[in-house]
Amino acid sequence: MTQFPPDVHALIEASIAEDQTFNDPTTQAVVSLETQATGTIRAKANGVLAGVDLAIEVFHRVEPTLDAQAILQDGSQLSPGDDIAVVRGSAAGILKAERIALNFMQRMSGIASDTNRYVQAVQGLKARIVDTRKTAPGHRYLDKYSVRMGGGHNHRLNLADGILIKDNHIQANRSREMGLKQVIELALANASHTIRVEVEVETMEQVKEALEAGAHIIMLDNMTVPEMADAMQVIGDQAIVEASGGITYDTVRAVAETGVDLISIGALTHSVTALDISLDLDFD
Repeated sequence: MTQFPPDVHALIEASIAEDQTFNDPTTQAVVSLETQATGTIRAKANGVLAGVDLAIEVFHRVEPTLDAQAILQDGSQLSPGDDIAVVRGSAAGILKAERIALNFMQRMSGIASDTNRYVQAVQGLKARIVDTRKTAPGHRYLDKYSVRMGGGHNHRLNLADGILIKDNHIQANRSREMGLKQVIELALANASHTIRVEVEVETMEQVKEALEAGAHIIMLDNMTVPEMADAMQVIGDQAIVEASGGITYDTVRAVAETGVDLISIGALTHSVTALDISLDLDFD
């Protein structure tokens, strides 16, 4: 069973409050407290599972007497009709928790499934598929966990995880008459020895400046595939290289073939297509 951090438990509580789970007049009016049932959570589409332990946590939080058990583990490949989990006990409790549990699992499995498509697309090449901080508010931990379940890797969890110099950071120093190279050198001078410095670049001139300044990681932002290939010829093994900006499933393998180390894709978490998962209820 996954151990969740406090912010995930807080998100569960917020979801329960949002849905007014303990003030459900429909269930209260028509479902007897004595009625027992068995609910089976099933996949209705192909994909990769994520969030089954979280769904179980939701059922237990709403009705502690429920017996909820996972059949498949996160990271499992899913096909339509696959049984994912089973929950037994109070029919009222299952009905109250159902939508929240499925909402979490469908979103998380959608992220894992889309991530896995990208991972499979670059199979055999060294590039890693990584996420971004473009996550739903409050879902950062779960979104990034789901990327890992799909075979991807995490970029920064939050701002504290590293230094990433972007165009607005450069612009903020224009009044000090500092260019890209000087800003990178400033970051390196002020950074803890445990933190790496990454810089976003858009031109070959900026690539050369970043190398000269000693950046640990160079992000090639919104470059074409030929431009990335040219940049890799210049960078070689002098820095870790990340490709970012507008990369799609159709272009990701060509990007990986340039030799970049990382490919970051914001759409994994900011444009989620939920995986179709349902709960079928049988009454005892």
